Amino acid sequence: QVQLQESGPGLVKPSQTLSLTCTVSGASITASEYYWNWIRQSPEKGLEWIGYIDYNGHTWYRPSLESRVAISRDTSKNQITLQLLSVAPEDTAVYYCALTKGRLVISAHRLDEFDSWGQGTRVTVTS
Repeated sequence: QVQLQESGPGLVKPSQTLSLTCTVSGASITASEYYWNWIRQSPEKGLEWIGYIDYNGHTWYRPSLESRVAISRDTSKNQITLQLLSVAPEDTAVYYCALTKGRLVISAHRLDEFDSWGQGTRVTVTS
């Protein structure tokens, strides 16, 4: 069973860079046709897909966030990392990493549209 665990700071100041890590167990992040997603959820925007990195290390981002987002991986630690630049209060949300197997999801309304997901980490952007 694949398990994902998000970690990172709970509070970030406006204009700073948010960095989150997703530690994966039960599967290799290089497993064929596995897509590792970052998504976020807030009362204002609902569930919002941010981007993914796939088993080959290729990335794809939500167009509205593309200029501020970078997703990378550390295969030696089996971790996925999200960086979000120049954060603002509207980036306040619960951030999740999530897995899809053999398919792409670039828009979702519910977490159970993904095959596995972490418990989420709450991020608040405030001065």
